[in-house]
Amino acid sequence: MTRTFGATRAQRAARPVRSIALAFGLASMCLQAQWLHQPTAGIPRTADGKPNLAAPAPKTPDGKPDLSGLWTLSQSSGSITQLKPAEIQPWAQTLFKQREEDLGKDSPGLQCLPTGFIGGLAKIVQTPDLIVMLGEDLTYRQIFLDGRDLPRDPNPAWMGYSVGHWAGDTLVVESSGYNDRTWLERGYPHTENLRITEQFRRRDFGHLDVDVTYNDPKIYAKSWTVKLGGLFTADTEMLEYVCAENEKDRPHLVGKYSDDTKNAIKVAPEILSKYAGIYQLNAKELGVPGPEFLDVNIALQDGVLQLGVGNGPKRPITPLSETSFTSAGGRVDFGKDDSGEVTYLVLEAVEGKFRANRKK
Repeated sequence: MTRTFGATRAQRAARPVRSIALAFGLASMCLQAQWLHQPTAGIPRTADGKPNLAAPAPKTPDGKPDLSGLWTLSQSSGSITQLKPAEIQPWAQTLFKQREEDLGKDSPGLQCLPTGFIGGLAKIVQTPDLIVMLGEDLTYRQIFLDGRDLPRDPNPAWMGYSVGHWAGDTLVVESSGYNDRTWLERGYPHTENLRITEQFRRRDFGHLDVDVTYNDPKIYAKSWTVKLGGLFTADTEMLEYVCAENEKDRPHLVGKYSDDTKNAIKVAPEILSKYAGIYQLNAKELGVPGPEFLDVNIALQDGVLQLGVGNGPKRPITPLSETSFTSAGGRVDFGKDDSGEVTYLVLEAVEGKFRANRKK
Protein backbone atom coordinates (compact mmCIF):
# COMPACT_ATOMS: atom_id res chain seq x y z
CA MET A 1 0.00 0.00 0.00
CA THR A 2 1.43 3.35 -0.95
CA ARG A 3 0.92 6.34 1.31
CA THR A 4 1.88 9.94 1.70
CA PHE A 5 4.05 10.70 4.69
CA GLY A 6 2.99 12.30 7.93
CA ALA A 7 -0.07 13.89 6.36
CA THR A 8 -3.49 14.40 7.85
CA ARG A 9 -6.30 12.23 6.54
CA ALA A 10 -7.57 15.05 4.32
CA GLN A 11 -4.11 15.82 3.01
CA ARG A 12 -3.50 12.17 2.14
CA ALA A 13 -6.71 12.04 0.15
CA ALA A 14 -5.82 15.15 -1.85
CA ARG A 15 -2.37 14.02 -3.01
CA PRO A 16 -1.44 11.74 -5.91
CA VAL A 17 -0.80 8.16 -4.82
CA ARG A 18 2.30 7.61 -6.98
CA SER A 19 4.60 8.08 -4.01
CA ILE A 20 8.16 7.45 -2.99
CA ALA A 21 6.93 4.14 -1.59
CA LEU A 22 6.01 2.95 -5.05
CA ALA A 23 8.97 4.51 -6.80
CA PHE A 24 11.73 3.32 -4.52
CA GLY A 25 10.52 0.08 -2.97
CA LEU A 26 9.39 1.42 0.42
CA ALA A 27 5.90 0.02 0.06
CA SER A 28 6.57 -2.64 2.67
CA MET A 29 7.42 0.01 5.24
CA CYS A 30 4.85 1.82 7.38
CA LEU A 31 4.62 5.35 6.02
CA GLN A 32 2.05 7.24 8.03
CA ALA A 33 1.93 9.17 11.25
CA GLN A 34 1.72 7.24 14.53
CA TRP A 35 1.00 8.07 18.16
CA LEU A 36 3.53 10.73 19.04
CA HIS A 37 4.54 9.04 22.30
CA GLN A 38 2.92 6.18 24.15
CA PRO A 39 5.44 4.35 26.38
CA THR A 40 5.21 0.58 26.01
CA ALA A 41 4.78 -0.94 29.45
CA GLY A 42 6.59 -4.01 30.71
CA ILE A 43 9.47 -4.16 28.23
CA PRO A 44 13.21 -4.35 29.01
CA ARG A 45 15.03 -1.03 28.86
CA THR A 46 18.61 0.15 29.00
CA ALA A 47 19.96 2.49 31.67
CA ASP A 48 19.01 5.53 29.57
CA GLY A 49 15.41 4.34 29.25
CA LYS A 50 15.54 3.16 25.65
CA PRO A 51 14.06 -0.24 24.70
CA ASN A 52 16.70 -2.95 25.12
CA LEU A 53 16.36 -4.67 21.77
CA ALA A 54 19.20 -7.09 22.58
CA ALA A 55 17.49 -8.50 25.69
CA PRO A 56 16.41 -12.18 25.60
CA ALA A 57 13.24 -13.00 23.70
CA PRO A 58 10.24 -13.37 26.02
CA LYS A 59 8.46 -16.69 26.53
CA THR A 60 4.82 -17.58 27.03
CA PRO A 61 3.74 -19.51 30.16
CA ASP A 62 3.99 -22.79 28.18
CA GLY A 63 7.60 -22.02 27.19
CA LYS A 64 7.01 -20.99 23.57
CA PRO A 65 8.59 -17.82 22.15
CA ASP A 66 6.18 -14.92 22.55
CA LEU A 67 5.89 -13.06 19.23
CA SER A 68 3.44 -10.50 20.61
CA GLY A 69 4.10 -6.83 20.02
CA LEU A 70 4.18 -4.05 17.48
CA TRP A 71 6.65 -4.78 14.68
CA THR A 72 8.00 -2.89 11.68
CA LEU A 73 8.38 -5.58 9.00
CA SER A 74 10.47 -5.10 5.88
CA GLN A 75 12.05 -7.31 3.25
CA SER A 76 15.70 -7.94 4.02
CA SER A 77 16.83 -10.25 1.21
CA GLY A 78 15.62 -12.60 -1.48
CA SER A 79 13.38 -11.94 -4.45
CA ILE A 80 11.48 -13.60 -7.24
CA THR A 81 14.51 -12.66 -9.37
CA GLN A 82 16.08 -15.85 -7.96
CA LEU A 83 14.13 -17.56 -10.74
CA LYS A 84 15.39 -17.67 -14.30
CA PRO A 85 13.10 -16.23 -17.01
CA ALA A 86 12.56 -19.75 -18.39
CA GLU A 87 11.17 -20.78 -14.99
CA ILE A 88 8.29 -18.28 -15.26
CA GLN A 89 5.38 -18.68 -17.66
CA PRO A 90 5.77 -16.23 -20.59
CA TRP A 91 2.32 -14.73 -20.07
CA ALA A 92 3.23 -13.90 -16.46
CA GLN A 93 6.41 -12.13 -17.57
CA THR A 94 4.41 -10.15 -20.12
CA LEU A 95 1.83 -9.17 -17.52
CA PHE A 96 4.56 -8.07 -15.08
CA LYS A 97 6.17 -5.87 -17.76
CA GLN A 98 2.82 -4.28 -18.57
CA ARG A 99 2.14 -3.53 -14.91
CA GLU A 100 5.61 -2.02 -14.58
CA GLU A 101 5.04 0.13 -17.67
CA ASP A 102 1.74 1.35 -16.19
CA LEU A 103 3.53 2.28 -12.92
CA GLY A 104 1.37 -0.18 -10.98
CA LYS A 105 -1.76 1.95 -11.27
CA ASP A 106 -4.02 -1.14 -11.31
CA SER A 107 -2.49 -2.74 -8.23
CA PRO A 108 -4.86 -3.76 -5.42
CA GLY A 109 -3.24 -1.24 -3.07
CA LEU A 110 -3.86 1.69 -5.39
CA GLN A 111 -7.46 0.55 -5.80
CA CYS A 112 -7.85 0.54 -2.01
CA LEU A 113 -8.19 -3.24 -1.98
CA PRO A 114 -6.34 -5.62 0.38
CA THR A 115 -2.80 -6.36 -0.75
CA GLY A 116 -3.02 -9.91 0.62
CA PHE A 117 -0.01 -9.74 2.90
CA ILE A 118 0.53 -7.72 6.07
CA GLY A 119 3.77 -5.75 6.13
CA GLY A 120 5.06 -2.44 7.37
CA LEU A 121 3.69 -1.79 10.84
CA ALA A 122 1.96 -4.91 12.18
CA LYS A 123 0.69 -5.88 15.60
CA ILE A 124 0.95 -9.54 16.62
CA VAL A 125 -1.39 -10.86 19.31
CA GLN A 126 -0.53 -14.39 20.48
CA THR A 127 -2.61 -16.96 22.38
CA PRO A 128 -1.93 -20.70 22.74
CA ASP A 129 -4.35 -21.66 19.94
CA LEU A 130 -4.43 -18.55 17.76
CA ILE A 131 -2.12 -15.80 16.55
CA VAL A 132 -3.66 -12.67 15.06
CA MET A 133 -1.75 -10.17 12.91
CA LEU A 134 -3.30 -6.72 12.60
CA GLY A 135 -2.47 -4.28 9.80
CA GLU A 136 -2.77 -0.51 10.01
CA ASP A 137 -5.13 -0.54 6.99
CA LEU A 138 -7.64 -2.58 9.05
CA THR A 139 -6.69 -5.92 7.45
CA TYR A 140 -5.96 -8.92 9.63
CA ARG A 141 -4.68 -12.49 9.53
CA GLN A 142 -5.65 -15.43 11.73
CA ILE A 143 -3.07 -18.21 12.23
CA PHE A 144 -4.73 -21.20 13.89
CA LEU A 145 -2.55 -23.31 16.19
CA ASP A 146 -5.26 -25.74 17.32
CA GLY A 147 -4.25 -28.61 15.06
CA ARG A 148 -6.76 -28.04 12.26
CA ASP A 149 -5.83 -28.61 8.62
CA LEU A 150 -6.02 -26.06 5.86
CA PRO A 151 -9.47 -26.06 4.20
CA ARG A 152 -9.62 -28.42 1.23
CA ASP A 153 -11.99 -26.38 -0.93
CA PRO A 154 -11.89 -22.85 0.47
CA ASN A 155 -13.73 -19.82 -0.74
CA PRO A 156 -10.79 -17.84 -2.24
CA ALA A 157 -9.88 -15.02 0.14
CA TRP A 158 -7.74 -11.89 -0.05
CA MET A 159 -5.71 -12.89 3.02
CA GLY A 160 -5.91 -16.64 2.52
CA TYR A 161 -6.17 -19.21 5.32
CA SER A 162 -3.32 -20.01 7.72
CA VAL A 163 -2.47 -22.79 10.15
CA GLY A 164 0.68 -23.09 12.22
CA HIS A 165 2.69 -25.27 14.55
CA TRP A 166 5.83 -24.94 16.64
CA ALA A 167 9.05 -26.67 15.58
CA GLY A 168 11.22 -25.97 18.60
CA ASP A 169 11.44 -22.18 18.87
CA THR A 170 10.31 -21.65 15.25
CA LEU A 171 6.70 -20.97 14.31
CA VAL A 172 5.94 -22.68 10.99
CA VAL A 173 2.88 -21.32 9.15
CA GLU A 174 1.25 -22.81 6.05
CA SER A 175 -1.16 -20.64 4.06
CA SER A 176 -3.35 -21.28 1.02
CA GLY A 177 -6.79 -20.40 -0.33
CA TYR A 178 -5.79 -17.02 -1.77
CA ASN A 179 -7.72 -15.39 -4.57
CA ASP A 180 -5.70 -14.46 -7.65
CA ARG A 181 -6.24 -10.69 -7.44
CA THR A 182 -3.23 -9.75 -5.32
CA TRP A 183 0.26 -9.11 -6.70
CA LEU A 184 3.63 -10.58 -5.84
CA GLU A 185 6.72 -8.37 -5.80
CA ARG A 186 5.76 -5.24 -7.73
CA GLY A 187 3.39 -6.95 -10.14
CA TYR A 188 4.07 -10.64 -10.67
CA PRO A 189 0.79 -12.61 -10.74
CA HIS A 190 -0.21 -15.78 -8.94
CA THR A 191 -3.06 -18.27 -9.20
CA GLU A 192 -5.46 -19.62 -6.60
CA ASN A 193 -2.99 -22.50 -6.18
CA LEU A 194 -0.49 -20.24 -4.40
CA ARG A 195 0.86 -21.73 -1.20
CA ILE A 196 3.05 -19.84 1.25
CA THR A 197 5.23 -21.27 4.01
CA GLU A 198 6.55 -18.93 6.71
CA GLN A 199 9.02 -19.53 9.49
CA PHE A 200 9.02 -16.99 12.34
CA ARG A 201 11.92 -16.76 14.81
CA ARG A 202 12.29 -14.16 17.56
CA ARG A 203 16.06 -14.20 18.05
CA ASP A 204 16.01 -11.62 20.85
CA PHE A 205 13.61 -9.10 22.30
CA GLY A 206 13.85 -6.61 19.47
CA HIS A 207 14.32 -8.68 16.31
CA LEU A 208 12.08 -11.04 14.37
CA ASP A 209 13.38 -13.13 11.45
CA VAL A 210 10.86 -14.45 8.92
CA ASP A 211 11.56 -16.75 5.97
CA VAL A 212 8.73 -16.69 3.41
CA THR A 213 8.63 -19.36 0.68
CA TYR A 214 6.25 -18.98 -2.28
CA ASN A 215 5.07 -21.93 -4.36
CA ASP A 216 2.71 -21.68 -7.34
CA PRO A 217 3.59 -24.42 -9.87
CA LYS A 218 1.00 -23.26 -12.42
CA ILE A 219 3.18 -20.20 -13.11
CA TYR A 220 6.58 -20.78 -11.52
CA ALA A 221 8.73 -23.87 -12.12
CA LYS A 222 10.11 -23.79 -8.59
CA SER A 223 9.57 -22.04 -5.29
CA TRP A 224 11.59 -19.09 -3.98
CA THR A 225 12.25 -17.66 -0.54
CA VAL A 226 12.24 -14.08 0.71
CA LYS A 227 13.58 -13.02 4.10
CA LEU A 228 11.85 -10.40 6.22
CA GLY A 229 13.25 -8.57 9.20
CA GLY A 230 11.06 -7.38 12.05
CA LEU A 231 12.07 -4.58 14.42
CA PHE A 232 10.16 -4.26 17.69
CA THR A 233 8.58 -0.82 17.56
CA ALA A 234 8.17 0.51 21.09
CA ASP A 235 6.57 3.63 22.58
CA THR A 236 4.07 4.16 19.78
CA GLU A 237 0.84 2.67 18.44
CA MET A 238 -0.90 2.21 15.13
CA LEU A 239 -3.36 4.73 13.77
CA GLU A 240 -6.02 3.44 11.41
CA TYR A 241 -5.55 4.12 7.73
CA VAL A 242 -8.58 3.94 5.42
CA CYS A 243 -7.39 4.27 1.84
CA ALA A 244 -10.80 4.90 0.26
CA GLU A 245 -11.81 7.66 2.68
CA ASN A 246 -12.26 10.78 0.53
CA GLU A 247 -9.99 9.14 -2.06
CA LYS A 248 -9.23 11.47 -5.01
CA ASP A 249 -5.96 10.06 -6.28
CA ARG A 250 -6.70 7.66 -9.10
CA PRO A 251 -7.51 10.34 -11.75
CA HIS A 252 -3.96 11.65 -11.20
CA LEU A 253 -2.32 8.31 -11.99
CA VAL A 254 -1.15 9.13 -15.49
CA GLY A 255 1.96 8.47 -17.51
CA LYS A 256 4.09 5.46 -18.35
CA TYR A 257 7.41 4.13 -17.15
CA SER A 258 8.74 4.61 -20.68
CA ASP A 259 7.94 8.33 -20.53
CA ASP A 260 11.17 8.67 -18.57
CA THR A 261 13.20 5.78 -19.91
CA LYS A 262 12.85 6.97 -23.52
CA ASN A 263 15.01 9.93 -22.48
CA ALA A 264 17.76 7.67 -21.15
CA ILE A 265 21.36 8.37 -22.01
CA LYS A 266 24.52 6.28 -21.84
CA VAL A 267 26.82 6.93 -18.90
CA ALA A 268 30.28 5.38 -18.70
CA PRO A 269 30.72 2.65 -16.06
CA GLU A 270 33.64 4.52 -14.49
CA ILE A 271 31.28 7.42 -13.75
CA LEU A 272 28.49 5.16 -12.48
CA SER A 273 30.90 3.37 -10.15
CA LYS A 274 31.46 6.62 -8.24
CA TYR A 275 27.85 6.51 -7.03
CA ALA A 276 28.02 2.98 -5.59
CA GLY A 277 27.77 2.93 -1.80
CA ILE A 278 25.41 3.23 1.15
CA TYR A 279 23.39 6.38 1.81
CA GLN A 280 21.23 7.03 4.87
CA LEU A 281 17.69 8.43 4.86
CA ASN A 282 16.26 9.91 8.03
CA ALA A 283 13.42 7.49 8.81
CA LYS A 284 11.55 10.05 10.90
CA GLU A 285 11.29 12.41 7.94
CA LEU A 286 9.44 9.63 6.12
CA GLY A 287 7.18 8.87 9.07
CA VAL A 288 8.67 5.38 9.46
CA PRO A 289 8.60 4.20 13.09
CA GLY A 290 11.35 2.08 14.58
CA PRO A 291 14.72 2.62 12.89
CA GLU A 292 16.50 5.98 13.04
CA PHE A 293 17.84 5.65 9.51
CA LEU A 294 17.03 3.67 6.37
CA ASP A 295 19.97 2.55 4.23
CA VAL A 296 19.75 3.26 0.53
CA ASN A 297 22.10 0.88 -1.27
CA ILE A 298 23.47 1.85 -4.67
CA ALA A 299 25.35 -0.83 -6.62
CA LEU A 300 26.73 -1.14 -10.13
CA GLN A 301 25.79 -4.50 -11.66
CA ASP A 302 26.57 -5.43 -15.27
CA GLY A 303 26.98 -1.77 -16.19
CA VAL A 304 23.59 -0.78 -14.71
CA LEU A 305 23.16 1.28 -11.56
CA GLN A 306 20.81 -0.39 -9.05
CA LEU A 307 18.98 1.01 -6.02
CA GLY A 308 17.69 -0.93 -3.01
CA VAL A 309 16.35 0.01 0.41
CA GLY A 310 17.81 -1.85 3.39
CA ASN A 311 18.74 -5.38 2.44
CA GLY A 312 15.81 -5.65 0.05
CA PRO A 313 16.07 -6.35 -3.68
CA LYS A 314 17.64 -3.73 -5.90
CA ARG A 315 15.98 -2.21 -8.96
CA PRO A 316 17.63 -0.57 -11.97
CA ILE A 317 17.65 3.22 -12.14
CA THR A 318 17.88 4.83 -15.57
CA PRO A 319 20.28 7.72 -16.26
CA LEU A 320 18.77 10.93 -17.63
CA SER A 321 22.09 12.75 -17.19
CA GLU A 322 25.40 11.96 -15.51
CA THR A 323 23.90 12.79 -12.10
CA SER A 324 20.12 12.33 -12.49
CA PHE A 325 18.29 8.99 -12.69
CA THR A 326 14.70 7.78 -12.82
CA SER A 327 12.94 4.68 -11.48
CA ALA A 328 9.23 3.85 -11.85
CA GLY A 329 8.03 7.43 -11.52
CA GLY A 330 10.58 8.66 -8.96
CA ARG A 331 13.85 10.51 -9.39
CA VAL A 332 17.33 10.16 -7.91
CA ASP A 333 19.89 12.97 -8.04
CA PHE A 334 23.45 12.57 -6.80
CA GLY A 335 25.31 15.50 -5.26
CA LYS A 336 29.00 16.28 -4.82
CA ASP A 337 31.09 18.36 -2.45
CA ASP A 338 33.53 21.08 -3.48
CA SER A 339 36.23 18.50 -4.21
CA GLY A 340 33.99 16.59 -6.61
CA GLU A 341 33.34 13.63 -4.29
CA VAL A 342 29.83 12.14 -4.32
CA THR A 343 28.54 12.77 -0.79
CA TYR A 344 24.75 12.50 -0.95
CA LEU A 345 21.71 11.67 -3.03
CA VAL A 346 18.21 13.13 -3.16
CA LEU A 347 15.10 11.04 -3.72
CA GLU A 348 12.29 13.08 -5.24
CA ALA A 349 8.62 12.09 -5.43
CA VAL A 350 5.23 13.74 -4.98
CA GLU A 351 5.80 14.15 -1.23
CA GLY A 352 8.91 16.21 -1.79
CA LYS A 353 12.67 15.75 -1.78
CA PHE A 354 14.47 13.52 0.71
CA ARG A 355 18.21 13.77 1.18
CA ALA A 356 20.34 10.77 2.09
CA ASN A 357 23.94 11.44 3.10
CA ARG A 358 26.59 9.00 2.03
CA LYS A 359 27.65 6.56 4.73
CA LYS A 360 30.39 4.80 2.78
